[in-house]
Amino acid sequence: MDGSPERTVQGLRLWYGTRGLEVRLPERCRVHVVRKNATEPLDDPAGAVRRALESPIGTAPLRDFARGGGRACVLVCDITRPVPNGLLLPAILRELEEAGVPEDRVTILIATGLHRPATEEEKRFIVGDEAVYGSVRVENHHAGDHDAHVFLGETRRGTPVLLDRRFVEAEVRIVTGLIEPHFMAGYSGGRKVVTPGIAHRDTILAIHSPGFMEHPRASSCVLDGNPLHEEQLEILRMIGPMFAVNTVVDENRRLVFVNGGDIVKSHQEAVAHAKSISEVILPRKFHTVLTSAGGFPLDKTYYQTVKGMVTALGILEPGGRIVIVSECSEGMGSASFLAAQKELRKRGPREYLRWIQRPGARTSVDQWQTEKLAQALSHGRVSLYAPGLGAGQWEYVCVDRCTDPAVAVMESVEESGDPHVAVIPEGPYVIPRTSELLGG
Repeated sequence: MDGSPERTVQGLRLWYGTRGLEVRLPERCRVHVVRKNATEPLDDPAGAVRRALESPIGTAPLRDFARGGGRACVLVCDITRPVPNGLLLPAILRELEEAGVPEDRVTILIATGLHRPATEEEKRFIVGDEAVYGSVRVENHHAGDHDAHVFLGETRRGTPVLLDRRFVEAEVRIVTGLIEPHFMAGYSGGRKVVTPGIAHRDTILAIHSPGFMEHPRASSCVLDGNPLHEEQLEILRMIGPMFAVNTVVDENRRLVFVNGGDIVKSHQEAVAHAKSISEVILPRKFHTVLTSAGGFPLDKTYYQTVKGMVTALGILEPGGRIVIVSECSEGMGSASFLAAQKELRKRGPREYLRWIQRPGARTSVDQWQTEKLAQALSHGRVSLYAPGLGAGQWEYVCVDRCTDPAVAVMESVEESGDPHVAVIPEGPYVIPRTSELLGG
């Protein structure tokens, strides 16, 4: 995408649930479709995974890394991340078997952070391979279970570090993940699967306090100077050796990159590849942006939908409008997030941001997502198409309800007098900007 206006189109398909959603705009709109930079899927994904395990970055091949280990713990992301585990896990288990670590000594641990536990059906979906699912233990992380965590000390910033003992005490530690833009940590994957993925509630709250979230470098695609990223790296150094497997996918969820190795070095290389695909530079900003929450599985809740709002801010004119579509099949999200939304509704965006930073304030669970929403609402207006939200939930959503995305887009066009509309079909998986990041 070079940023030039595309031919005006009437039918635009956005990522929405599992089937997508078509939005038809009038001919008078000047539509600019913003997609990931062009890339080709791997011709032999299974072979690429095998090579990533055999020729890793900064460490021995997985077979040698694991040799002599008694127990192995493999971290996988929860249902909110479309990681191609069906490709990764069978190959990882074969290498572990060759290293002398049989399946009955392997635990696949779902890095839920403070998200809800995966159901049995979701566990099968996450693992992505029935043979693997039937042969090893697949367990959820529980952030509130204090006895299930090991205290490793405090970081230089004072964060108490408590991590799931199943991972910390395993002789072989493996971290899998998807490298994609993240609106707080810069990029997902690697260190983020560990913290907050398998961290205790107290650790998660500490690294999501306003001291981190209000920092200007705690943003999409920014690693250099990002305090959250730096804290996560410091926590990694407290654990010991870990083997990482990192993936990057295109907008059709096809594997375009995979590598393995040292959790820091391999993540850096994977981020460089993801950056070349996901960050799109445009020549202008827009008064109207039509976007999505990324489709299934990310758009199951309103909590995750906030990501699509925040990542569109890079090309939104101050006071402009974001129109976002999200299935929200599971409604709002957690009860804690709903409580934070009620507080935002009561106080308004700017007052809410002041309130959570008042002297002596304690960070509450899921406050940070509401904090990011308040930042977005301080910049512009948001209209949400989300049929999955019930009538009683809309009262606390804090954005405009829209029953027809096309109508909301045209209202914005008429109000601004600007017919140019940016459309981001894949939502938060694409990061549009009007200039290069400095040191990002």
